[in-house]
Amino acid sequence: MINLIAKPLTAEAFVPFGDVIDVRTSASFPINAGRTQRHHDLAKVETLGDNAHALINIFVSQPVTLPLELTFLERHPQGSQAFMPLHQERFIVVVAPPGDTIDAEDVRAFVTDGRQGVNYRAGTWHAIQSVLEREGEFLVVDRGGDGNNCDEFPVEICVTLA
Repeated sequence: MINLIAKPLTAEAFVPFGDVIDVRTSASFPINAGRTQRHHDLAKVETLGDNAHALINIFVSQPVTLPLELTFLERHPQGSQAFMPLHQERFIVVVAPPGDTIDAEDVRAFVTDGRQGVNYRAGTWHAIQSVLEREGEFLVVDRGGDGNNCDEFPVEICVTLA
């Protein structure tokens, strides 16, 4: 069993796994006659393999209980996967670097502040959606196309908050 305490999510700590999506720390510029501030190119969308294309989805997730007990992590080898909360939902992020196996020493846990989203790079191991406190709605951008794009790796993980 890997025991983790989820730490506050920061862009610097998340670099090995992908991008943190947060308009409070991104560059922006005005558009639409100055009525809109565009936060541009916040994450790299990866679509690999045959007939690959980007998908835009809405996921509705039920809240988890703490401590969060996981029995596997998953990865998407042919594309990135981004999650952005639509109503300031906080969620737990558990990740491990890409590879054929997962080393317990490399597994990390973070907790978002409700205004942050994440973009997992292609092949990054991650937990299933783990929203806190209440049902959550998330805008999800990921890959569609031919071939298998979801692998699971059995691993027992227990996550608590600080």
